[in-house]
Amino acid sequence: MWPARGRHVGPDAEDVLRRTLRQLKDSEVIDDFLEVPDADGDASERVFEARWRVAEEVTVRARLGLAADAGGGREWTLLAEAEQPWDPAWPSPVTRFWPEYGDWDHDAATGLSLSRINALPEDDKDVRRVLRDSGRSGWGVHVVVHEAMTTDERGRLPLARWLPPSLRHRIVEHRAAPHQLRVVNWALREFGVEVPRGGAAVLPGSPAPSGYDAEDFTVRTVFLDGSEPADLVAAVSRFDSLLRPLPDGAGDALSALRKDWHVLTLEEELIRERQRVASYAEALRVMTESRDLYREATERAHEALAAYREAAEAAPAPHRPSGAPAMSAFQQLTRTLERFKVGAKASRPAAGPQDDENQGQENDPGQESTDSTDTPPVAPER
Repeated sequence: MWPARGRHVGPDAEDVLRRTLRQLKDSEVIDDFLEVPDADGDASERVFEARWRVAEEVTVRARLGLAADAGGGREWTLLAEAEQPWDPAWPSPVTRFWPEYGDWDHDAATGLSLSRINALPEDDKDVRRVLRDSGRSGWGVHVVVHEAMTTDERGRLPLARWLPPSLRHRIVEHRAAPHQLRVVNWALREFGVEVPRGGAAVLPGSPAPSGYDAEDFTVRTVFLDGSEPADLVAAVSRFDSLLRPLPDGAGDALSALRKDWHVLTLEEELIRERQRVASYAEALRVMTESRDLYREATERAHEALAAYREAAEAAPAPHRPSGAPAMSAFQQLTRTLERFKVGAKASRPAAGPQDDENQGQENDPGQESTDSTDTPPVAPER
């Protein structure tokens, strides 16, 4: 699987995608593509699918979702999956959707370029903000390079120039000026990373991949003289090979790629229809079994009710006074339940005289005034 996320800052992202995909199909770089119709009427995301082959026989399926972001641009999320383990020497899936250069070339977390050198800002607060956002990013691979001295044109070549093709659009290269080493390392303390003077470091991202050790991905010296920085390229390649958890949002995109794929060959369509028929047949079998079980349970219930009625009719009639109406078995059961209810009520403790007197006093609001009246006793007649 190959994940990437970025931002398109121009106004015509969808038209750029359509033109690029059409050109690539006409030139047979990709086998086919499709702009997925919006079945739900929700225009918040446009989805494009494309398929192509690498190494002549390995099929790659890719899905790009395009959604509006808070900054007025369009955020794109690209997930690609191959039939075999991904080879870094394969072409970057970005080149199967976007042109070589354009407004799409921006990191989603920081807004910085994915293919050029990004000089750190001069303000210390901005430096800390950029590096903290970079350290928490889970989609791209962020590399910080410190210039021990001011470089010339030979030292301004981006790292992506020497990386394997599949890594070139997932790397964000930060360049720190000679005087920025202290603020850089102060901002990176929370990630446990320190950039050597004149060296470089690969940031762990959040969450850090399993097996990440800052020392293993720190390069002591990077020669910015136009030669290939072999140690830094090796460190970035090792980091990319680590087992990393899916970044936020990648799980949903991967599920959509696998379960809601539309660009099918005739053979794949036939396989899908066979699977659909098999699933319908299985659902029908389960429904039939449920119906048979329900029918069997109903028949048993009717048999039990008939046996109960026969037993009730065969039982001797209870002795009752002449003229009293006969009771059915259901009426007898009802009478029995009522006796149980009456017995339960009778078993409750009865209120005592003192309780009755207190209750009477509470219920008679005029009692207090009546008792306080001084009435003389009446003398008995002689």
